[in-house]
Amino acid sequence: MILPPSTPRFLALLFLLPVIPLLGPLPEKLKNPPAAHGILLDRNGKELTHFPRQDYFHHQPASLEEIPDHLVKATLAAEDKRFFDHPGIDYLASARALYKNTSSNRITSGASTITQQLIKISTPQKKRTPGKKLSEIVLARRLETRWSKDQILTAYLNRLDYGSHRQGCAEAARYFFKKPLADLSLAESALLAGLPQAPSRLNPRRNPQAALERRNWILDRLAFEFGYPSSAIEIAKSEPLQLANPGAENPIPHLSNRFSEGARLSIDSELQRKTHDILDEELSKLDQKNVQHGAIVVIENATGEILAFHGSSDFESSNSGQINGALTLRSAGSTLKPFTYALAFQNQGLYPGTIIADIPTDYQTEEGLDAPKNFDRRHHGPVSIRNALGSSLNVSAMRMLNQLGGPEPLHTLLKKLGLNLTRKATEYGLGITIGNAEVSLLSLTNAYATIARLGEHFPPSLIHQSETNSIYPLTPETCFLITDILSDNQARAGAFGNDSILRLPFRCAVKTGTSSDFRDNWCLGFTGNFTVGVWVGNFDNTPMAGISGVTGAGPIFHRTMLALHQDHTPAFPSLPNSLTRISVDERTGHYFPILPKKGTPFHKQELCPKARLPLPVSNQDYHSDKRALLSLDYAEWFQSDDNVKSQAFALSDSRPITNLTLQFLTPLPGATYYLDPELPGNTDQLKLGANLKNVIWASDTLNINGNQATLTPGLHQLHLTHPETQQTILCEFTVEEL
Repeated sequence: MILPPSTPRFLALLFLLPVIPLLGPLPEKLKNPPAAHGILLDRNGKELTHFPRQDYFHHQPASLEEIPDHLVKATLAAEDKRFFDHPGIDYLASARALYKNTSSNRITSGASTITQQLIKISTPQKKRTPGKKLSEIVLARRLETRWSKDQILTAYLNRLDYGSHRQGCAEAARYFFKKPLADLSLAESALLAGLPQAPSRLNPRRNPQAALERRNWILDRLAFEFGYPSSAIEIAKSEPLQLANPGAENPIPHLSNRFSEGARLSIDSELQRKTHDILDEELSKLDQKNVQHGAIVVIENATGEILAFHGSSDFESSNSGQINGALTLRSAGSTLKPFTYALAFQNQGLYPGTIIADIPTDYQTEEGLDAPKNFDRRHHGPVSIRNALGSSLNVSAMRMLNQLGGPEPLHTLLKKLGLNLTRKATEYGLGITIGNAEVSLLSLTNAYATIARLGEHFPPSLIHQSETNSIYPLTPETCFLITDILSDNQARAGAFGNDSILRLPFRCAVKTGTSSDFRDNWCLGFTGNFTVGVWVGNFDNTPMAGISGVTGAGPIFHRTMLALHQDHTPAFPSLPNSLTRISVDERTGHYFPILPKKGTPFHKQELCPKARLPLPVSNQDYHSDKRALLSLDYAEWFQSDDNVKSQAFALSDSRPITNLTLQFLTPLPGATYYLDPELPGNTDQLKLGANLKNVIWASDTLNINGNQATLTPGLHQLHLTHPETQQTILCEFTVEEL
């Protein structure tokens, strides 16, 4: 038999090692343990998520006491069964390897001990040569004289590469099984022990069959080398491979790259995972309705700290999962209406019982004539602010904003509350209150938290126990009145029913919103403890199939609120001393200075500022048959099919019209209209419009039938007259033929 040239030198060194001087320094990497990966802590000091080191590896250290005996013995069975018996060199294994290698004239078997492998993985990588192998043997022997067996084994298990850029057994257990080391089963320990031999080839995610074969071989070795009972081995072999979802290891994928190592975030890791499951489960129920995406924000009211934050339900999804839906600007729907009515309470001295006209109304905008419609396509006549906001009526909200002086006051308030409005108030117009503004979920949720805090506003925070400065754009009494309405199930029953998803087993203020084209829907609300905001829609802006805030975002909001209050007694904002309850006639909004008799029709209790009581009831409020009188503003509605309140109201001819300034709505003075017979839908008929009803139209140059004018080319003059006030105004406009 011809031996390789290096064999005599190798044999000489091998058998002289116990007596030769132990020279040469140990590898530098052995002096310090491997660096742990960076971590982010949650508000309770628990690891929330982590990010890799600069070499892209993840590692968390483990002491020998933390490493289960199953894993230790499985590793010894796989790599070095006589570890505790040899001095760093397994002479028997080395002799056997030498014989096999020389018999085949090539390397077919190795004999590296755990100590030698530790030297190898702690030394800069170089080409494998006999000299390098001899160096590892010398240094392994030296290490054995310096360190205990327990030290060597601990260092080895913490430095092993288990594949997928996971270093050390603790990180491998967390990554593959989402478990601490102590919870590993015998089968899981054997599987991990087998990975370092060939981390890529044996990766259980890519090649589960190879990983299981290696696991079962190690289990057999445990029985043979360490006397494990055959029954335990067979049970372990039958255990299915149950790997953790690798995509679920980072619960804050939209946030983790914003913070440096060691940061303590405001996020509650347990709540973050609960709300992710809620979002994922509820969105899956809407899959057939073309609902693909959703986002959640949860804020602790007292501190403004963000407890849960989800920009989407699946960050890893190729379907725009990386888009952060909590920060993306989306159409606000009806979610800004509460702030319109807050201004009415704060700036105009109104209260929830104030009556507002929900009747057909036209408004002139920069784009033309705007005639708002309610969600149910009906007009509700005289309604209280409580019912108008509770049932989310569009017409009432726009009338109220117009009464406040237009969009500017609301625009200013929303900017103070941190909403990221991108256009001027005039560009939004009155439509800002019913949804033509785009806002982010985070800023909108924090604006609702301001109401929950009774007017104290400060920015939301993702850092635990951070300091901030407050402003007070809304008064406590204003905020409580809005809160009281939004928590009134009866006030929203007309639109949502008595037992909608918005009803919770504790008092909770809540508001939904849906864009007119079903591209966005929202549900926002709060208790005294927490404010929750939910958005549902599609990042590609395709419309959902008729999904509203109640059916889309509502169930997610409902379940999130229940989860929040499992361990917290539900609280509610405190009633300010400046408010009192009064008895009112709900048809007029006027109050009874003397408590009426029990059973008085239309009598109810209502909240009101003590310093700004409404007008008292008066005989002038009523018809002789006790019906409440309405002004002529209501004439068109009163005679329409929308009027289902004729038993409660009567129209008064003597009641003055509230707005006596007659205005043209269509056409506008100086406008030019074009007649183009080739344009589809083009007509020569123009529907005339004014801001008051029952007006008279006249023209010397146009044929007018009622409120319809037949257009002909030329310069025309219209006469508009109101018969009650005898006011007449003129308008000139031009018609051209193309």
